[in-house]
Amino acid sequence: MKSKKPQKKSQRKSQKNSPKNSYEIFKKSQTLLVGGVNSPVRAFRSVGGSPPIIKRACGARLYDEDGCGYIDFVNSWGALILGHSHPSIVKAICEAASQGTSFGAPTKAEYLLARELQKAYPSLQKIRFVNSGTEATQSAIRLARGFTQREKILKFSGCYHGHTDSLLVKAGSGGATFGVPTSQGIPLAVVEKTRVVEFNDDEELEEVFSQEGKEIAAVIVEPIAANMGVVLPQKNFLQKLQKFCQDSGALLIFDEVITGFRVALGGAQKIYGISPDLTCLGKIIGGGLPVGAYGGRKDIMHHLSPEGGVYQAGTLSGNPLAMAAGLATLRELFQRGTYGRLKAKTTYFCERLQNILQKAQSPCQLNWTTGMFTLFFNPSKVTNFYSAMLSDTQAYARFFHAMLQKGIYLPPSQFEANFISLSHSKKELDIVLESMRHYFL
Repeated sequence: MKSKKPQKKSQRKSQKNSPKNSYEIFKKSQTLLVGGVNSPVRAFRSVGGSPPIIKRACGARLYDEDGCGYIDFVNSWGALILGHSHPSIVKAICEAASQGTSFGAPTKAEYLLARELQKAYPSLQKIRFVNSGTEATQSAIRLARGFTQREKILKFSGCYHGHTDSLLVKAGSGGATFGVPTSQGIPLAVVEKTRVVEFNDDEELEEVFSQEGKEIAAVIVEPIAANMGVVLPQKNFLQKLQKFCQDSGALLIFDEVITGFRVALGGAQKIYGISPDLTCLGKIIGGGLPVGAYGGRKDIMHHLSPEGGVYQAGTLSGNPLAMAAGLATLRELFQRGTYGRLKAKTTYFCERLQNILQKAQSPCQLNWTTGMFTLFFNPSKVTNFYSAMLSDTQAYARFFHAMLQKGIYLPPSQFEANFISLSHSKKELDIVLESMRHYFL
């Protein structure tokens, strides 16, 4: 299955002979940083081996401390839709930094970026900037509870919304019952307020709403799941979810931290024609800098301090560098034809990869939408977390390292999305397709 061709000098050697500088830096990092990293998946525990230590990046490529180059399909986990070191963003950051890096006071840039967000997302009648997607979802949940005066929330198994206690919960053995924590350190009293059902499961959804609908403050969902790998909503699933929320008085929260400004200019809610009560954004709206945002209906957002009794604050919220980078990014995305080009790149790549899989009679499943895809090493169609977990993670690990040796950087986990950026050229996509063709055929 694997190519026997010799490796080019610019390609990464095998994991047993990792490039010296990256390997040595990672060893040293492990003495000071937990696991040698600052976010768990970067440690390569899911695929084995040691990670390349990245030194710089440009366009669709990363370069590590040993000078090895990689065509990047992680793109800072979806944040870099324009690619690395985009000139407009770099210029905007430098100009903003020359005026000051943080003020702890209002700036014009905050208003300007909020205005651009609202152009693409009409549901964002009022907006609050924060510093991460996790902070956005955490704050939206608190706001929903404060607005509804209810405590329970409902989430979907496999949908990740950050490391907030009440959201680090997976389904229990009883399906639509009490959840169980997916991390130590989470109080059971918090977990008991979270209900979990399978994504795309209408029957479980109806069951939990029929039993507890009037007690649910909010439902939070990735409208297109990306944290169990890419999983699209089945027909009318999101519409049914909205109807259940409306009938019960629960708020509908769309977590579009990943899908926001990636799958369309107005995100997944534009594609599916749904206006949620609250929306959480991040990643792309900061142009690669730490940022998050949440917003929605005015009557809900007015419950937020300083106008209401739900408190949330942040020293670096609305940071001028992030606002400048976000504005530069959105100006590029608002140009005519941008999403047509991104969709064409994704379609070009995924259709050809699907053809390779068919010719190889591979059991792998390819799920994709504009700007992102996941190749599941799984003989069954993946429609929810349960089916995603049937994937062969060892087979994915072998594939991952084969591609890494070819200079292709994929997510170091089977259950993450791959991201295609506007900077990926046809030539680069063809290089990746050729490597995958050699692997499977």
